[in-house]
Amino acid sequence: MVTTIDQAFVRQFEREVHAGYQRMGSKLRQTVRSKGNVEGASTVFQKVGKGIAATKARNGQVPVMDLAHDNETCYLEDFYAGDWIDKLDELKTNIDERQVIANAGAYALGRKTDELIIRELDKSTNYAGGNTTGLDLEKVLEAFEALGDKDVPDDGQRFAIVGWKQWTELLAVKEFASADYVGAEDLPFRGTQAKRWLGTTWIPHSGLTLTSGDVRLCHWYHKSAIGHAAGSDVETDISWHGDRAAHFVNNMMSQGAIIIDPEGIVTMRCDESPAE
Repeated sequence: MVTTIDQAFVRQFEREVHAGYQRMGSKLRQTVRSKGNVEGASTVFQKVGKGIAATKARNGQVPVMDLAHDNETCYLEDFYAGDWIDKLDELKTNIDERQVIANAGAYALGRKTDELIIRELDKSTNYAGGNTTGLDLEKVLEAFEALGDKDVPDDGQRFAIVGWKQWTELLAVKEFASADYVGAEDLPFRGTQAKRWLGTTWIPHSGLTLTSGDVRLCHWYHKSAIGHAAGSDVETDISWHGDRAAHFVNNMMSQGAIIIDPEGIVTMRCDESPAE
């Protein structure tokens, strides 16, 4: 009696999981400095300080910038997302049902990727504004000023992640939502995945930390300020268990995240207390 699942099915399932992870699993992986194919339990992200230019006398030596070199070590963690598929249930399902199971595993690992990145962002202590108000224009501009004061590059690689409560608050800010300020092509009503404003890509995210005081931690950062490492991207293993008359589908990955440059991050603490 054949007890192994068809190999074509296995290969297709693995492709669907990988595609699901790449398509919808993680919203933040592309917004940070990412390193793949890491060997071992950790990897190092290099960081250099600011250089200073100076003059020199004729025929004198060129001044040395004497850049400060530092590094941050990112440790990888292993994560798994598995589920059982009963053999007889397979006879009753079609390819769409298989896609549902594949996507569920991919999305779970994608959320974990974002969780690792958010966990590091939450370590930021560079705050803009207080924690007793929501996200308004004043707080946004204070964060914008803080990034500029730290010489964070305005090179199109700035990202801001906010909760959905803050996203709706921003929709009430005319400078964010009006075509008179941002142009018709960047209106947030054209799509809720992301929009450009103040030289930054703004992204609503449901996984941001809500503290015990009903304060949502939103972050504005440069791509180079956070490192993400993957020793193993999403992999899928399917095995037959005769005692259960079922296949076990195991999705797994090995990843980690680390703050590289804390000065490249500004955190906006936004109150979400229920209205009295």
